[in-house]
Amino acid sequence: MAPSSAQAPGPPAGHPPPAGATGANRPGELPAVHDALIGVALPALAVSARHAQLTGAGLEGVYLSGRRLLSRCVLRVAGREPVPLQGRSTTADRADFLGVVRTPGDAGPDPGLTVERSREADGTERITLRSSFPRAVRLPVEIALGTDLADLGAVAAGRPGPELSASVHGTGLRWTGTDGSAASVTADPPPDDALAAAGLLRWEAELAPGGTFTLTLRVRGERAARHPGAGAGRPGGHVLADAAAEGDDPRLGELLAASIDDLRALLQRDPAHPADVHLAAGVPWRCGPVTAEALWAARMALPLGTRLAVTTLRALARTQLRGTGDGSGRIPGPLRDAGPHLPPRCTGVEATLAFPAVLAEARRWGLPEQDLTELLPAAERCLEWLRGALDTHGFVQESGPAGPARAETQAHAHRAAVLGADLLDACGRPGGEAWREWARALRDRFRDRFWLDDPHGGRPALARTPDGRLLPYLGGWAAHLLDTGLTAGGAAAPGLLDKSQTERLARLLTSPAMDSGWGLRGLGTKEPGYNPFGHRSGAVRVHETSVAVAGLAAAGYEAEAAALLRGVVDAATAFDHRLPEMYAGERRTSGSLPAPHPAACRPAAVAAAAPVHLLTVLIGVRPDAPGRTVALHPLRSAPLGEVRLSGLRVAGEPFAARVGRLGLGMVEEAAPGLQLGV
Repeated sequence: MAPSSAQAPGPPAGHPPPAGATGANRPGELPAVHDALIGVALPALAVSARHAQLTGAGLEGVYLSGRRLLSRCVLRVAGREPVPLQGRSTTADRADFLGVVRTPGDAGPDPGLTVERSREADGTERITLRSSFPRAVRLPVEIALGTDLADLGAVAAGRPGPELSASVHGTGLRWTGTDGSAASVTADPPPDDALAAAGLLRWEAELAPGGTFTLTLRVRGERAARHPGAGAGRPGGHVLADAAAEGDDPRLGELLAASIDDLRALLQRDPAHPADVHLAAGVPWRCGPVTAEALWAARMALPLGTRLAVTTLRALARTQLRGTGDGSGRIPGPLRDAGPHLPPRCTGVEATLAFPAVLAEARRWGLPEQDLTELLPAAERCLEWLRGALDTHGFVQESGPAGPARAETQAHAHRAAVLGADLLDACGRPGGEAWREWARALRDRFRDRFWLDDPHGGRPALARTPDGRLLPYLGGWAAHLLDTGLTAGGAAAPGLLDKSQTERLARLLTSPAMDSGWGLRGLGTKEPGYNPFGHRSGAVRVHETSVAVAGLAAAGYEAEAAALLRGVVDAATAFDHRLPEMYAGERRTSGSLPAPHPAACRPAAVAAAAPVHLLTVLIGVRPDAPGRTVALHPLRSAPLGEVRLSGLRVAGEPFAARVGRLGLGMVEEAAPGLQLGV
């Protein structure tokens, strides 16, 4: 979305401006959401401040399919707003709040009235007043409601539009927009009084000694543009398994539970094919069509079953360019920021190169044969596009003939060729050996032309310009050079780097310049343009850190992998186990906490899937369902003590494994006939 610098209209006459409102955002600026409580059950969304009141400030409100159905919901009891004490997300789709109200009858410092509020993503809110008075009390309760029926993009840009006039409707209020859309709020019990002009619902609450009074509000959209999946039921349980973690570190169970909860909340249906689902890239900013982030997340979530990977791949395949032109076989995608040293990257190229690799790995986890047969032609078209995508120097470009070739892209291309070759062989299709030779040639070129020598052992270059100049800036992108993928027997595929280069990169990634103590920085602290809050220039991106942990572990650098793993788990605790897509890369010190990024998506698909990936690496599960084997290669140092994972899916059946305090792994449950590999 493109935020505007236009001044946001003020509230209607008679309504004060929302508390904390600061006007419109500057161009390119997004409202801060790091401290917001975001309930998600797409296409529904509720954004709340920790004080519980919806004031219309920033993104606050209840949304459906990107439209704000309710922007104000301000509670007053006996003429006073509750004093907020606590606000927290209890599940992915619900936030709970606690407050108190001092009433005129309070004789001492102790409040006699507790206010409990629970707000769900679909706009259902329950408000309970709980009395501690020894006598019966009668208190006036009022709720001020309002909305602008604005699109999320307009709200984020600071130009939501004026608040609409309400009308009394049933047991509540109703608002109608100029485009025919409408929203309503109903109350149970019905209010004693409804004032449309002021947007007020009023009750006289009678509370017996120690008694309660409960209100339920329900927000509904009417005739608004509907999300394709709306009304079809929330997807989730049949797509992602109910895995669980337990062991010496209780945080792991909470982290995995929150991860699966967030992944299910982010599921949305394909517009033209509602039987298929894919993950939204992140809330609140990126809930549009299927993206490369959705595919990376589906890959990391393969231990929870292959169904999400299938439906995500299917949705991407439908967008694939056909015909005989230069772009034939490529999957389109938007441009994304690539940091201070490179032009924006094409996420469509990323998705195109990931497609055959994810399909090949899904097969290792137990992808049904009919799904493989359906998706194989699209994977072959991706490989054909890759064959014609090399520049005159033999590298894959994505920014046009004058753009640089990125090292990260070469890693994606190499993995696509290696795993694509396995896929072609397994399906009886020609070309497997030719793609292995193609990958060998790319490895040779990369090792020779992408490595910067220095007295300390050298380092990989960020990118290579068309005239052969190497850009020397080290960042989290380098983790992708270690991400090789799974082949037969659950073995790691060959990588782009040789043994000495891999060892050097392992040391660099865990150096103080790269490892913040909370995870891997997007750009090293010694590089020009470093910014601890920069998306690609210094912030910790959870996805890249999980890729680094897996790559380091597969290459045999377990101590380095364990250090990064512990940092992410510690950071997750500071975020109530709900990891954002990124957070500041500031150095960890004694007693410090990771600083949130003000505009980071939370939940985000890749950040929600990362704990699944990390815990799978910790246990060391490496499946080969077609070969009827599964290998365990746990981190021998057992950095988090004894850990047990259950409820995973390998070969379509439940799978459970344990790693003990001595680093020894043991399979406890597996599909019949599945043998333990090496």
